[in-house]
Parts: sequence; C-alpha cells; structure tokens
Amino acid sequence: MALDKNQIAQRIAQEINDGDYVNLGIGIPTLVANYIPEKVNVILQSENGLLGIGPFPTDDNVDADLINAGKQTITYVKGATFFDSSRSFAMIRGGHVDLTILGAFEVSETGDIASWKVPGKMVKGMGGAMDLVSSAKNIIVAMQHTNKGQSKILKKCTLPLTGVSCVKKIVTDIAVLEVTANGFKLLERAPGVTVEEIVNSTEGKLIVEGEIPEMKLY
Repeated sequence: MALDKNQIAQRIAQEINDGDYVNLGIGIPTLVANYIPEKVNVILQSENGLLGIGPFPTDDNVDADLINAGKQTITYVKGATFFDSSRSFAMIRGGHVDLTILGAFEVSETGDIASWKVPGKMVKGMGGAMDLVSSAKNIIVAMQHTNKGQSKILKKCTLPLTGVSCVKKIVTDIAVLEVTANGFKLLERAPGVTVEEIVNSTEGKLIVEGEIPEMKLY
C-alpha cells in the first residue's frame, strides 16, 4: 500500500542524525519536524530567519507571527534564534546545513532535481531551493513516485532544473531509492508494495539487488 504524506515524512525522519542542522522544504518535508525521534538532537533551520524550529503547533498554541518559509505557523524550541533572511542564506551558502529535505516534481537518475516550475503555471520564482541544493552536504527528496500514472523518477528531467547531480536519496510513496553512479538503487519498498510495481513505476534505470526489505514505520 502506498504511503501517505505523513508516512513519507516519518520514514525520512529516520535519516536524520544526532547533531544535524537541517532545512525542511515546503510541502511534505515540513511534516518531518513532527516525527524526529526524541533522542535525536537536531537543529531545524528556516530560510526566513529561524534556527531551532519545533513541531507544528496545536490549536491552542498557534502564534500567527511565527511562521516558516512556507508561511505555515510553527513552534520553536528552547535556545532558538531569530535573524534576518540575509544571515539565514549566509548560513546556507556557507555550507553550514548538513541535510536539506525537499519536495520535487521530478528527479533524474543522475541526481538532477526539478522542483520549482511547471510550464503554464505562474510561479513567483525558485526561492531558496537553488541555494539549498548547491550548498547542503546531503539532499533527500520527498515526493510521489508517479503523477497520473506517469513516472516522476526519470532518466532525464523534462522540467526546468533546480540543481544538477545533487540528490543523494529519494523517499516516495512506494520506495526508498539511493542515487548512485549507475542509476537508482532500490533500498526499501513500502509495506505491501512489490518490487515489480516499483520497477513498472520507474522510468530511470533501477538497480535491484537481493531481497528488498519493507520500510519500517514507527
């Protein structure tokens, strides 16, 4: 059975290491903040000027003045710091973010990512994604594997690129994939999803070695 958005976020949270500085992109990535294990000490950074984001607020502690880069209301943890966006991007461009988690429209088998523009739809611009993909030490993408039956895991991206050869790992609603020099390596499959279903849903080169385990969701 394909994962929902929260389950994708839950699986990605397992990729975060203790002590990491992490930037969460708009969409599914913002949900990751709700699933970080209690024993993992992580600092979440936002492009609009906050270091130390907490989980999403409950209805009784919403602060309309406290938002992330996606304009969602958030909370902050003890020791959080507020600053202007120029300093925030200095952190990003200076290579101080260990892990960036982004959504995407497409990812190619060489690790290219298209995440900001669909032809025919008005957009305000690329935002901070270009800086994030060019500067973060590790980039994980959260996305749907297909769109209306068409694969989004491709040999080559068809949409305008955000970054080139930068994605390290992808967590979709049906699989966990690692980007390697030889193509996408299948690491895990969603519970109840077969390897054959993943192969049929992937346009790019897919490497399948041995028994593929199911994702563990806690």
